[in-house]
Amino acid sequence: MKMVPLLRVTNMRDALAFYTGVLDFRLKYPEASAEDWVVDLVNGDAEFQLTAVEGDQRTGIAVYVWVNDVDSLFQKYLARGLDTSKKKESPVHQGPVDQTWGRREFYVTDADGNTLRFASVHS
Repeated sequence: MKMVPLLRVTNMRDALAFYTGVLDFRLKYPEASAEDWVVDLVNGDAEFQLTAVEGDQRTGIAVYVWVNDVDSLFQKYLARGLDTSKKKESPVHQGPVDQTWGRREFYVTDADGNTLRFASVHS
C-alpha cells in the first residue's frame, strides 16, 4: 500500500517553481507542466500531488516528511532560496528544532498554507 497526499494550490506555476526550484522535488512525469490541473512530484521515495482542482482538497494541509538529516536538508533549502521571513514567530520555521517528543524538525509552508514538516529522530 502507498499513500500519495494531495496539496491544493491556487497558482500551479508558482507552486511548481517553489517545490522544484527550492525544495528539490522533481516532476514524476517530465511532460507535466504548470498548465495541468494535477502534477505529481517526487524526491526519492516521497511522492505527492499538487492539485489546482478546487474540489480535490482545501489549502493548508500538513504532511510529515521523514528524512535522515534535517540540518543539512535545511541548509540545502536555504542555499536554494528558502525564505524563512514569513513565519518569524515560529522557531520551527526558522531552522531545525529538537522537539520534546524526540524528533528534530523544521517546517516549510508554501504560499497556500500547505506545510511540509521535515523530521528525523534526534538522540
